[in-house]
Amino acid sequence: MDRSIFIQMNEISKTFGTIRANHNINLTVCQGEVHALLGENGAGKSTLMNMLSGIYSPDSGSIFIHGKEVHFTSPKESIAMGIGMIHQHFKLVDVLTAKENIILGQKGNFFVNQKKLAQQIRQISQKFGLEIEPDKKIYDMSVGEKQTVEIVKVLYRGADILILDEPTAVLTPQETRKLFQIINKMKEEGCAVIIITHKLHEVMEIADKITVLRKGETVGTVNKSDTTPKALTDLMVGRSVDLSIERVAVEKKERLLQVEHLTVQDSEKVHVLDDVSFTLSTGEILGVAGVAGSGQKELCESIAGLCTVQRGDIVYNGENIVGETPRDIIKRGISMSFVPEDRLGMGLVASMDIVDNLILKEYQNQKGLFIYRKPVKKKAKQIIQRLDIQTPGVHHPVKQLSGGNIQKVLLGREIDSGPQLLITAYPVRGLDIGASHVIYDLLNEQKQKDVGILFVGEDLDVLLELSDRIMVLCEGKITGIVDAKSATKEQIGLLMGGAALAEDQEVKQDD
Repeated sequence: MDRSIFIQMNEISKTFGTIRANHNINLTVCQGEVHALLGENGAGKSTLMNMLSGIYSPDSGSIFIHGKEVHFTSPKESIAMGIGMIHQHFKLVDVLTAKENIILGQKGNFFVNQKKLAQQIRQISQKFGLEIEPDKKIYDMSVGEKQTVEIVKVLYRGADILILDEPTAVLTPQETRKLFQIINKMKEEGCAVIIITHKLHEVMEIADKITVLRKGETVGTVNKSDTTPKALTDLMVGRSVDLSIERVAVEKKERLLQVEHLTVQDSEKVHVLDDVSFTLSTGEILGVAGVAGSGQKELCESIAGLCTVQRGDIVYNGENIVGETPRDIIKRGISMSFVPEDRLGMGLVASMDIVDNLILKEYQNQKGLFIYRKPVKKKAKQIIQRLDIQTPGVHHPVKQLSGGNIQKVLLGREIDSGPQLLITAYPVRGLDIGASHVIYDLLNEQKQKDVGILFVGEDLDVLLELSDRIMVLCEGKITGIVDAKSATKEQIGLLMGGAALAEDQEVKQDD
């Protein structure tokens, strides 16, 4: 076998009960290559990488690493062969320093030569162009710094094959650019890098080769120079897909929501929202950008009546709803829907079927002692058909659906209630491009019905295309509200990092 081939996966298959996750998949990754892995939700990307990193074992097929056939039974064996996986949710201990996290779990590290360790970390950092403060605590780090620690951790263990799962999901454009510089440096140093992502523009920027999976099978491996985002999308979905996101123009906007000096504290009395003020009009999509933990969750929950407000006003159609519970808000006839970030923890009951989850929203509107299931079942069938939800039936447990279908159930239920205000927190997080565009179309439909939409997102390209205005949060404060038509990713990235917006760039609240 060619010594420059670092990974060779042949005819890999894996099933879980009756579900065929991978079927005869082939993947080849060479030295000094950035290889992107694309596919819709449920295409088998994560299962394939979990077999490469030793979490699962294939039912059939063979895996060769550096020309040697391997049969991994644990992640430890995969690490020993030079494979390091950096998960989307970092595996770091917050109260420890960077260097303590780097050596965590290593043999013979009870007594560590701190000077030697610091020197090794410095050598790795210089070699790959990484910037790291070894003695800095994880809880004091930005998301980009934490990711750098994860990269140093796997390189310290001798990895020359890196798997990055959705590496830019919560990074600013500046942090993403920095990460790509690091990946290119790894490539120059002879590492093989696999990236799992849904962001096609990033694939076209960083990847050398791209393998597309569909329904658990390989549908093609192409050179970046020989393809386009449109061609890749068509390969993923199996049909021609329109990638454009339309910003629908709506006239005669009226003020729907006015938030004034909103201040919210966490359990330790730290301000998670600090003097936040903005307006939202009917027929408007107000995008909300910010790195993870900037107050987006608390903002949504405050408006929905789920979070205690220390100070400020939330005025909906002239009524101040601060202090009202979600039930109080419904009783007052306020037409509001909330699609939370936590789909199965807060949005839906995982063990219930689609009908029962619809009833949770519906039962308060039914009169009498008995709940009438027949009309709700009919409504469930309509939502399934309209949103193309892939499910065996209306009585199938929600937890057994894919992430995209779970999100469609949640959004379908909330939209079906006919809200005037729709709050959505990361509605397309983790969804493939096909499911994401269904959601964008739904939001535009609601906008045309004069619904005011607060859209918390993490993909700046989508925020710029879909939103009318974009509000940027950093550490609980608004650093700027900009016109999406004229704003740039770089400008928003600076605001996400805490830079103040010049007065001549600020969009008036009444726009």
